[in-house]
Amino acid sequence: DLKNWELAARNIAKVANGPKIIVEKSTLPVRTAHSMRKVLEANERKIKFEVLSNPEFLAEGTAMDDLAKPDRVLIGGMRTEEGEKAVRKLCQVYEHWVPKKNVITTNLWSSELSKLVANAFLAQRISSINSISELCEATGADVQEVSNAIGKDSRIGKRFLNASVGFGGSCFQKDILNLVYLCESFGLHEVAAYWDQVVKINDHQKLRFARKMIKNMFNTISGKKIVLFGFAFKKDTGDTRETASVYVAKHLLAERAKVTIYDPKVDEEQIKNDFNYYEALTPGKEFKDCVTVAKDPYEAVKDAHAIAIMTEWDEFKKYDYKKMYDSMVKPAFIFDGRLILDHPKLLDIGFELYAIGKPYGVKYQNMDDLKVN
Repeated sequence: DLKNWELAARNIAKVANGPKIIVEKSTLPVRTAHSMRKVLEANERKIKFEVLSNPEFLAEGTAMDDLAKPDRVLIGGMRTEEGEKAVRKLCQVYEHWVPKKNVITTNLWSSELSKLVANAFLAQRISSINSISELCEATGADVQEVSNAIGKDSRIGKRFLNASVGFGGSCFQKDILNLVYLCESFGLHEVAAYWDQVVKINDHQKLRFARKMIKNMFNTISGKKIVLFGFAFKKDTGDTRETASVYVAKHLLAERAKVTIYDPKVDEEQIKNDFNYYEALTPGKEFKDCVTVAKDPYEAVKDAHAIAIMTEWDEFKKYDYKKMYDSMVKPAFIFDGRLILDHPKLLDIGFELYAIGKPYGVKYQNMDDLKVN
């Protein structure tokens, strides 16, 4: 839905008192700037506009640091004399605090596409390691050991290779689907299918995690209290857009579990809104009938059958899990969807443990298991 940028462009054209440089910051489909320019220059006063693409590469939770010390600043403009002048003016603004070598200039379309592709590549890495996590569970390999081994390869690097219950947030899925739509519109069906698979693997990982919980809890969770630690899509933010928690909770509620949620930053009203927006509630049920939002993690786990780590909040690593275990129904289960807990310690306490990509419970623990009788 691109109506807002068009309304903004028409308003700028209406109130502008002279030539202007318009900077496109949002992640938009390729060639949006071209359409924006057409709208702007349709003004009756014949005012001239130059439209630049200057996408943001800011991560939620570290946005101010990313702005102060960016890896790169990308500026795209028309390859005309006036377009080049506009690009240089914006470069001069950034050069007050960003080294010249970190300011990249491109044509308009390359800049718009680069933002989509950057997010698509990051999401692709997450889906890639998450797909391997399922193979690790089947074979007895350890996904963290595999991730560490391949991350030592300088051609690959270690960033975005942490297996998890799946990525969330407002950017990755939206931008990949934008890329898929763009490819389809140009008839690039094989390319579209390739990128669409990144989203499908992410959806599969969330469903697989929920199914693993059900399977480990004796294939029934009806009436069982399951506590989700974390509702934000990642730590150090209250953002819940496309959070894995709401999708996993939806699967659990469909199996008639009693879901309790604790998150240090997300309030009950936001959680309630998300359950309604993502249609995660059991049909015919109200939020208060299906979900409890706790204000204290120790109170949350009382009489619970299981805990699931959904967000990688640092405080979750510091809890007294022995105290929690003592207050839970036995056998007590813990499902680490972010690989942040001390697994040997949890096993010593007595928890039944499942973790993404870990070989707990896998029959192939050594070479003797592979012998054919």
